Amino acid sequence: MNPLVEIKGLSKRYDGKKLALDNLNLTLPRGRIIGLLGPNGSGKTTLIKLMTGLLTPTSGSIMINGLPVGVFTKSRIAYLPERTYLQSSMRVDDMIDFFTEFYPDFRKERAYEMLKDLGIEPSAPLKTLSKGTKEKVQLILVMSRDADLYILDEPIAGVDPAARDYILRTIISNYNENATILISTHLITDIESVLDEVVFIRYGQLLLYNSVDNIREHFGKSIDAYFREVFAC
Repeated sequence: MNPLVEIKGLSKRYDGKKLALDNLNLTLPRGRIIGLLGPNGSGKTTLIKLMTGLLTPTSGSIMINGLPVGVFTKSRIAYLPERTYLQSSMRVDDMIDFFTEFYPDFRKERAYEMLKDLGIEPSAPLKTLSKGTKEKVQLILVMSRDADLYILDEPIAGVDPAARDYILRTIISNYNENATILISTHLITDIESVLDEVVFIRYGQLLLYNSVDNIREHFGKSIDAYFREVFAC
């Protein structure tokens, strides 16, 4: 099976000076849940924005499904940004209708089922919801798509601990075997149970790409403990 993502010689320089990514090479397979991990300023957000087409590289290439980042690849990526983009003037069911019209792969019935499970009223105005509930709604919208690549930036950072297990189960159960989920987070302990593989980056360079099982077997540590050792934090 062909890889889902192929990144070759990827560099990104801001304002002609700051080098956020430095000749990064990385290949991601299909059917995996992968943690994108690194300290602040390591290049994680820049990499995500390049993969989603929100930024253009200074040099190098990104191929998704064998195609360069563009209109088609954007249509096959479900992206959850760290900050909410929901329109406060709309209701929850308005956003569902909007996603249904905008994304042919959006599954409305799946979205309503998850809203029910989390006790979120579809007719609720978004401006009346707490920050955590808005983030739940946004995750529901993303995971209700049948995409090839799900990119989740801090998906549980603003969510109460009681809802985290449900959200992680939602992430696991709502993607197909040919899709991959890339999760960027600082809450490693909370998500490492669902990860198949991890990517460590530092100073815009790939430091490590390995399976969770290999790390635990060879180093006898949890992913969180190994991360803290590698980055001395």
